[in-house]
Amino acid sequence: MAEHLLEVSGLSVDFHTAAGVVHAVRGVSFHVDRGETLAILGESGSGKSVSASAIMNLIDMPPGHIAGGSIRFDGRDLLRLTDDQRRQINGRRIAMIFQDPLSHLNPVYSVGWQIVETMTAHGVARDHARAEALRLVTRVGIPDPAGALRKYPHQFSGGQRQRLMIAMALAMKPDLLIADEPTTALDVTVQAEVLALLEELQAETGMAVLIITHDLGVVAEIADRVVVMNAGEVVETGETDAVYRNPSHPYTRKLIGAAPGKGEMHAPLSPTAPVLSVRDVVKSYGEFRALDGVGFDLMAGETLAVVGESGSGKSTLARMLLRLDEPDSGVAMWKGRNLFTLPPAELFALRRDLQMVFQDPTQSLNPRMTVFQLISEAWVIHPDILPRARWRERVAELLAQVGLRPEHAARYPHQFSGGQRQRIAIARALAMEPQLIVCDEAVSALDVSVQAQVIELLDRLRREMGIAFVFIAHDLPVVRDFADHVMVMRKGRVVEHGSVRQVFEAPREPYTRALLAAGLDPDPEVQARRREARLAAAL
Repeated sequence: MAEHLLEVSGLSVDFHTAAGVVHAVRGVSFHVDRGETLAILGESGSGKSVSASAIMNLIDMPPGHIAGGSIRFDGRDLLRLTDDQRRQINGRRIAMIFQDPLSHLNPVYSVGWQIVETMTAHGVARDHARAEALRLVTRVGIPDPAGALRKYPHQFSGGQRQRLMIAMALAMKPDLLIADEPTTALDVTVQAEVLALLEELQAETGMAVLIITHDLGVVAEIADRVVVMNAGEVVETGETDAVYRNPSHPYTRKLIGAAPGKGEMHAPLSPTAPVLSVRDVVKSYGEFRALDGVGFDLMAGETLAVVGESGSGKSTLARMLLRLDEPDSGVAMWKGRNLFTLPPAELFALRRDLQMVFQDPTQSLNPRMTVFQLISEAWVIHPDILPRARWRERVAELLAQVGLRPEHAARYPHQFSGGQRQRIAIARALAMEPQLIVCDEAVSALDVSVQAQVIELLDRLRREMGIAFVFIAHDLPVVRDFADHVMVMRKGRVVEHGSVRQVFEAPREPYTRALLAAGLDPDPEVQARRREARLAAAL
């Protein structure tokens, strides 16, 4: 018997690019034992996903190249196996679930066909594979399992697609499951359900789990041990609680220090006349009522966080406020004028006051435009804001304001990290000198330290410039640190609305309490108590 189920030793992975060789992984070593959960924690570019891809033989070569090291699974070096030998292991003994299941499920085949194919490719008889697919889909909690097998990936929610991906990965009862950021884009309650499902399945099968994440809360919830990676190297490893309590490396201490939800909550602002008053907003799509009588007030320099699960109406509300969609009824008074009834010419003039920062800057920034063009486009559309002679100077000022350098103006969006692209999106919004910015999940996909930097930037802009924010989020610790007031939505309705302190410390509604209980705390002891409380409540 091998000492460890999986043992990675001195792994180095390079990528050959036009700009030279990128050393993505450098001398990485770690191991996973049977029945154990190991978390690899690190930010974007740390090399954690590349390491997992090397285990699964998923690195494109070229441009990738495994420059050194070994990956021993059950005593055999995977890097020395033939392609046929690897196919006998991948899927059968080592399986993987990915961050975005929609990108990894084939859109033209039913999910049942895809789960069955996972088994028939390894020699399982088709009739047995069909019966096992039904059992697996039932086990992972998909409603109407028999009907679900006939559906296609787009017909499921994000959480359901992740459950289907888990069912597919477990079809051959693997010894090792690799989960690459499996809950990053999920609501807090769905995230808790998926992690609980992984723990239950691990207890049933005895498989080892290697989970890759940038979320300290996920590590606290599920991991026995943690490996911390930075710039392609392992900087710290140890038992989860020990690493959290006594981190030895400065990078680990920085990650723990950047975790949201531990700072001082905002004190309530002195009441003034609201700049935005929303009343009785209704929006239906056929029989489905996305918004059902939503209303709130927002003062200058105030942040209102809108929280709730997918389908609660948060993003629909954001689109209504910006008139990207039209409401069926309701009023949104902005400084005495109803946004919902303004004629096109008046609405065009008013758009400079109201800006939006979207969740994914990769999709909201034109890839064919430089940063200078992206930011100065606002002044092309509204030429009265700034004379052309000052454009370059002002772009440099805006880039400095969001923590970037003037020379970045000549680059294109793909030449920046995700956090930097989000900063560019914020700079573009600021170019209009707005009084209200709607942030729709603007920090949900960012690494914890980048997220902290962006939140600090938005909070500084709020204080210095008096900008009001409607901050749509499912990350409750971030909301706790940034918001003045919190509005909780469920199925198109407002179920609770109050100061951040009242909502977080004395929530009135069971749904709000359920959301808070499902949140993950980076402290393993706190998270263990929450887990025990959930289990006790379920009995």
